Amino acid sequence: MMSGKSGFGIAGIAGRMGRMLIEEIAAAGAPLAGGIDHDGGVNDATLFADIAGLAGACEVVIDFTHASAVRGHARMLARAGTAWVLGTTGLSAEDEAEVARAAQSVAVVYAPNFSPGVNLVLALAAQMASALPAAVYDAEILEMHHRQKVDAPSGTAIGIGRAVAQGRRVALEDVMESGRDGHTGARKPGAIGFAALRGGQVVGEHTLLFASADEHISLTHRAFDRRVFAAGAVRAALWVRGRPAGLYSMMDVLGMVPTPKPA
Repeated sequence: MMSGKSGFGIAGIAGRMGRMLIEEIAAAGAPLAGGIDHDGGVNDATLFADIAGLAGACEVVIDFTHASAVRGHARMLARAGTAWVLGTTGLSAEDEAEVARAAQSVAVVYAPNFSPGVNLVLALAAQMASALPAAVYDAEILEMHHRQKVDAPSGTAIGIGRAVAQGRRVALEDVMESGRDGHTGARKPGAIGFAALRGGQVVGEHTLLFASADEHISLTHRAFDRRVFAAGAVRAALWVRGRPAGLYSMMDVLGMVPTPKPA
């Protein structure tokens, strides 16, 4: 740990998730270094002017902000030597490449979802996809979120799709079908389909369906409170302190992979 750095920082501290993170950090008995937010701060929390100031003050930054901020955060946290727990979704391939570059210098936990239940779903999705032949079982992923969500499919849905693709030993980008509309023709063999619903204040619902001519098998996760994501992110922050540089997932945090993955 660098001299003068202690505790956790929150990017987006004044938002709904930021406020829950404050509570979960306190419940874990960990110190809060402060945070950054374009909309101002919160009572009893130190507000830093920018990510550079926050990175210089804390051991770990927990980040649930916006995809547009990811590349700048990645470069600044790598420069400061500050670990990073990243839960922002909607990242482009270029954004993810910048995250991977940061992981060559610092420990990064990057996950589409910090719920333990969702990560069990990801593990099961890969196993099911490996066991159920793509030529026989069509894979479809349905997700629903609140009306304010700006990206689709959700990061969790894409994570489930990647797990299915991993089980089938293909690249998701080669078989992904999303937003079908109009005269699309017959379903492509081996495709992984996505459908996104938006409405109300749904925290997050995801269903993976394997459909054959003879049977349907579904795996569903429903989140009823965002606190499960905040608690998982704080668990990841506690775990990542002192880890060597590398790109980690929530699977690592939960002990669901045998070894860490240093850069």
